[in-house]
Amino acid sequence: MAAELYELSNGTITVKMTNFGATITSLLVPDANGNLADVVLGFDTVEPYQKGHSPYFGCIVGRVANRIKDGKFALNGVEYSLYINNPPNSLHGGKIGFDKVLWEVTEYNNNMFPSITFQYQSKDGEEGYPGDLSVTAKYSLPSSTSLKLEMEAVPLNKATPVNLAQHTYWNLAGHNSGNILDHTIQIQASHLTPVDKNLIPTGEIMPVSGTCFDFTTEKKIGSRIHELQVGYDHNYVLDCGEERSGLKHAAKVKDPSSSRVLDLWTDAPGMQFYTGNYVDGIVGKGSAVYGKHAALCLETQGFPNAINQPNFPSVVVQPGEKHKHTMLFEFSTD
Repeated sequence: MAAELYELSNGTITVKMTNFGATITSLLVPDANGNLADVVLGFDTVEPYQKGHSPYFGCIVGRVANRIKDGKFALNGVEYSLYINNPPNSLHGGKIGFDKVLWEVTEYNNNMFPSITFQYQSKDGEEGYPGDLSVTAKYSLPSSTSLKLEMEAVPLNKATPVNLAQHTYWNLAGHNSGNILDHTIQIQASHLTPVDKNLIPTGEIMPVSGTCFDFTTEKKIGSRIHELQVGYDHNYVLDCGEERSGLKHAAKVKDPSSSRVLDLWTDAPGMQFYTGNYVDGIVGKGSAVYGKHAALCLETQGFPNAINQPNFPSVVVQPGEKHKHTMLFEFSTD
């Protein structure tokens, strides 16, 4: 099985993906005048992803997204040790997470109802995690202006933590247009999970009111980012507000220069808001150079280190149970 590029298009938006990491590599979206721009960071070919040049651009991360403290957890009386790829923690599944493997394409339609389904069989002991896990990720274009991702994982023989996340880096002005500090964002969350110096949640649920983390109303991303050492990289506790077909509204992002708007809907409890703080001169599509804050990530997820935090929603899935995580990206213009 080789890494290949696939395309879904409905005449309005066009998305390119690869089965390496079930990764979105390109996403063309019109502005108010119908001008198309590619609004995600990435590479023109599959090779840079395979060579490890990508800081998780556009991929699906797992078996467990985000950080696990000291790369350790206990489950059903057994201690598990994971690869420490983000010292002192294990991040996004370890050394070879789901973003660095080939997924099988089990369904691909680029017709009236464009969709593609990727499947991956994660083995017992892979990256230190318990049990065999069957994972699918289906991308589809359910309307002319929306992209949907449905992720599912079923443990076959042992209980295991599962936290699948989609790690696209967004810049609604276009991937090569500079930083996103002028974008505005509204996050439907009145609390977040504060972290220690190693970016592991302390376990408390903190109100964002009156802090630089408060995006309960629409604010410019750059307005108070200077109050943080490097930028935003925090898990927001999503409120149960407005719902649509079982999904809650997580965030609304706007780019003033193009008037493009992205609304994200999800059924996950949390969302990592990340402002590309560690992107540093990466040469991407069309030789564009991506610098710090060149994009933002909206990674809906279970809470970081939840496997070691009893008061966080559990990420443990039992054999035969199904972990489901759906995201809906809706594009419009302001």
